[in-house]
Amino acid sequence: MLDYVRLEVRRTLRDRGFVIFGIGMPVLMYLLMTNIGTGPGGAAMEWKTASMVGMAAYGALGAALGTGTGVAEDKQLGWLRQLRITPMGPVRVVVGRGLTGSVTVLPALTAVLLVGALVNGVRMAAWQWAALAALLWIGTAPFTLLGLGNGYRLSAQSTGVVNTGCMLLLSIIGGLWFPAELFPGWLRTLSAWTPGNRFAELGQSVTQGGAPGLGAVAVLAAWMALFGGYAVYAYRRAARTA
Repeated sequence: MLDYVRLEVRRTLRDRGFVIFGIGMPVLMYLLMTNIGTGPGGAAMEWKTASMVGMAAYGALGAALGTGTGVAEDKQLGWLRQLRITPMGPVRVVVGRGLTGSVTVLPALTAVLLVGALVNGVRMAAWQWAALAALLWIGTAPFTLLGLGNGYRLSAQSTGVVNTGCMLLLSIIGGLWFPAELFPGWLRTLSAWTPGNRFAELGQSVTQGGAPGLGAVAVLAAWMALFGGYAVYAYRRAARTA
């Protein structure tokens, strides 16, 4: 399975579209959102820190979902038929692809954090930077599984559209672009139950010097179980028809 993971990671990182849009777009959005119409002061720095977490989460979320697009393309090329003759069962295949996704989210995540520190002057203790990166990295697991499920279940053309829609919906409603505190009451309540919102909460809690709440961990774990079941089901269905 490790050989399979290494193969998929190399293939993903050689994709120029992933490098340009998966890494460059979150960085560009972060710079625009924090350097246009903002002035000096504590409030501006708080916004740069909060936006850094939101855009790092957005970039990581997009990269995680993007794993499913590669799966759909592989399915179209007959790669699933090749996997069926290997000793790997459905769960191991999904886990292997999930591990691939967990590696490919690192460039987008790291790029935004570096820009926050080096360009926008965000300052935190060393343990906060390490904890922030680690929690956002681990927290992408549900989105990777969702992307995989879409990739196994849908056509190559549909997967890209659906994953993009999921990325925008989860990011906007989850408060990754704009603080959820600005939402109307009903939308703020809905946002608290979404994986995007609780994903960002992992990072926001660290920047404020605390630890993630049990509520955030529980909501993310529930979504991961749901998306994981969906991914395994979709793979089994795709393998039977490939």
